[in-house]
Amino acid sequence: MAKIGYARVSTKDQNLDSQTDMLKNHGCERIFSEKVSGRKYKRTELDKCLDYMREGDTLVLTKLDRLGRTTKQLIELSQYLEDHDIDLEIIDMNINTKDAMGKMFFTMMSAFAELEANLLSERTKKGLASARARGRKGGRPALSNEKKEMIKSLYESRNYTGEDIKKMTGVSRTTIYKVINEIES
Repeated sequence: MAKIGYARVSTKDQNLDSQTDMLKNHGCERIFSEKVSGRKYKRTELDKCLDYMREGDTLVLTKLDRLGRTTKQLIELSQYLEDHDIDLEIIDMNINTKDAMGKMFFTMMSAFAELEANLLSERTKKGLASARARGRKGGRPALSNEKKEMIKSLYESRNYTGEDIKKMTGVSRTTIYKVINEIES
């Protein structure tokens, strides 16, 4: 009967430290963590975590939305945990599904988590539409031709790895290879 922690942030820029610290302080023997959107159904570390857990274990989270963003997703995961006799504990809400009140509260909070995600999505879409109406485009600014030429020159010199070019130019490896493919075609 082990406590197993799961920590998640949505973007690579975010930090997992506060979640992992809370989970350690809460007595988790092992912690699985990843940087992936909660809306994604395929979350490698969550899958590993669930595979690792055994009957009688407790899955511990810092917040409900770390587990998922839609009611359907949360209820499916809740059903999986129940089918495998795994309890769920959510630290910030003091929820534990070992009792009936914890199970009922978890179901209600799942609906609120989905509502919050949907409201955030609506606000984002409205904000983007408003910006477009004012002639502004969203997204990152395009790379300058100078930066593209620098990437091309460094790549063609064959003296630098993709990682070296990334550090020298301050752009991601994906962007580097997009620029190279763009130039080559």
